[in-house]
Amino acid sequence: MKYYVIAGEPSGDLHASNFMRELKELDHSADFYFLGGDLMEQVANRKPTIHIRQMAFMGFVDVAKNLGKIKQNFKIVKQDIELQKPDVVILVDYPGFNLRMAKWAKEKGYKVFFYISPTVWAWKEGRVQTIKKYVDRMFVILPFEKPFYKKHNYDVSFVGHPLLDAIEQRKKTMLSESEFRKQNNLSDKPIIAVLPGSRKQEINYMFDTMLAIMDDFKEYQFVIGGTHNLPDSAYDKARAKGIKVVYNQTYELMQYAKAGVIKSGTSTLESVLFDLPEVVCYKAGSFSFYIAKKIINTKYISLPNIIMDKPMVKELIQEEMTAENIKTELNLLLHDEAYRKRIREDYAELKKNLGGLGASKRMAKEIHEALN
Repeated sequence: MKYYVIAGEPSGDLHASNFMRELKELDHSADFYFLGGDLMEQVANRKPTIHIRQMAFMGFVDVAKNLGKIKQNFKIVKQDIELQKPDVVILVDYPGFNLRMAKWAKEKGYKVFFYISPTVWAWKEGRVQTIKKYVDRMFVILPFEKPFYKKHNYDVSFVGHPLLDAIEQRKKTMLSESEFRKQNNLSDKPIIAVLPGSRKQEINYMFDTMLAIMDDFKEYQFVIGGTHNLPDSAYDKARAKGIKVVYNQTYELMQYAKAGVIKSGTSTLESVLFDLPEVVCYKAGSFSFYIAKKIINTKYISLPNIIMDKPMVKELIQEEMTAENIKTELNLLLHDEAYRKRIREDYAELKKNLGGLGASKRMAKEIHEALN
């Protein structure tokens, strides 16, 4: 069977690679063509048509500036799909691009599956009609999404959250704490993890504020979770302050840190799964944020709070994202035992709601059954 998989971000690369690996166990002739990153490349044993490094655009302004590049990417993918003629096109998250691709692929007669639903419950609820029209099967990962779609008379499959699998798999090869500290020349001081994001714009808007709190926590060492999706020079300011940057060891960092300063995104949920107390940060350009605020219909921006529908973790958004506010929350996370106890209880409750281990396997099984 020939599969064409499209992921446009690092998280999509991770989750797609895991269900692709499970699909190979069920379909020994599985042949993958894809847009994605290094993890998908390892499973598919071929280079991506387009690498996620060429697809990472953030915010309305950045998207507008890169419309020409986005259109060119879309053209390249359409041509490649027509060349490969896959049995199914599997779209992974990345809704701005992938919903347009779903429409095109369906109209061309291809079977279309979508994994990790667009956040239609948060904004542009009208997109549900587009999904119903152009997506043959939708596989969702958040527990409240199945009843949401049922309300719109569209049956979807809840397969559970793939992060549970990804973390379980990664734990088997994680360094011990002593090995992690030695390999990265870290001191014996307790660690505060800083995850500033994987896009240039996130670094530009948030990094300085995240670093400004360092002098208030001299008994701790700050460690940056770096990404190769950004140039190494993106972290020069941190290194100038003596802050270490680690690559490809974000899970070790979360496992061994005492608290985290985390950019809103998938990492906020990963932090919960590692029992890492966190403060969630987000800041964008004023115009992009103004537009987002007008159209997004959700009380929270972080996944833990959205899933549990309550302020489980502290969110510092836009003008609230100040060094003083981060400092205040970190002090609670590090030193207030009653506060930490409440967080542990909330974390345990959230984990129960995510569907358990085996999301990637369930996803692969449903794909295989649907195609056979």
